[in-house]
Amino acid sequence: MAEVRALQYLQHGGPEVLQIEALRIREPGFGEVLIDIAAAGVNRADCLQRKGYYPAPPGAPERALGLEFAGKVRAVGPGVQDFAPGARVMGICPGGGMAEAIVANERELMPVPTVLSLEEAAAIPEVFLTVFDAIYAQAKLQPSEILLVHAIGSGIGTAALQLGHAFGARVAGTTRSASKITRAKEAGLDLGIDTSEGGFAAALKDEFGRGADVILDTIGAKYISENLSAIQTKGRIVTIGLLGGVKGELNLGKLLAKRVSWTGSVLRARKLEERASLVQSFRKIALPLFQDGTLRPTIERVMPMSEAQRAHEMLEANEAYGKLVLSW
Repeated sequence: MAEVRALQYLQHGGPEVLQIEALRIREPGFGEVLIDIAAAGVNRADCLQRKGYYPAPPGAPERALGLEFAGKVRAVGPGVQDFAPGARVMGICPGGGMAEAIVANERELMPVPTVLSLEEAAAIPEVFLTVFDAIYAQAKLQPSEILLVHAIGSGIGTAALQLGHAFGARVAGTTRSASKITRAKEAGLDLGIDTSEGGFAAALKDEFGRGADVILDTIGAKYISENLSAIQTKGRIVTIGLLGGVKGELNLGKLLAKRVSWTGSVLRARKLEERASLVQSFRKIALPLFQDGTLRPTIERVMPMSEAQRAHEMLEANEAYGKLVLSW
């Protein structure tokens, strides 16, 4: 085993508890790859874990943050077929993505498109895989349908805007920031809805004449009622975040009358086989779209790992449009 530097928290609390400390990593086993990490994306889940609300799953480092990374392969274990030392890779992990190095299963890795830097690649895996799974694999988004994305200016939101258009849908997005609506419209958003000025169901009907076919919900309890008002008959709602709370009242009569399918989804807690299957599907269907420029990560700022406290402050204050990336 060897020691590397890693972004960790010594106790639960605010951004001030973050420190760069030593972390022990092992040698790669069968089917595993040792990667020197260049950069890692910052996610809301990192903030929740730091606060004590989202503990690492069994087998992941308990206090080392990071759910996605990009870097170069240093060594491979027996049985590895897709990657060789020196290859540029990006991937997801249950923790430890903000360390200088990590051991990962090769099935959870993807080659970095040649048109992207490692810093750009670090902003891809967690948000694009989450959105791909939610709107494509689960909600079965179809061409010409309407996709409503909550928190359109977030990393998830900017990824959903691009993937929704790539799948042929029209995309509406909500946010409480007028400046984020402006930036999203510059990126092709069909309808921006400022929820600080009211709801979103009526805005959808005014613009499109009907509700959304698919809602990608990062808010949760606060939007339960309006989601049901905004969804089309036989629509699909996928909740992947709970920024607006975990408990609320659900009108089951409206749910039944509209024949709505409502799914909850998380990526981190899934078993290796399920995560690997998702990565392989994404590699086949979506990864080529980065190479041809259809998709590209939206990055607010790349910051040194030493400024992780500031990055967490920015994320929690909703100061970033798209992703924040920390680099070594």
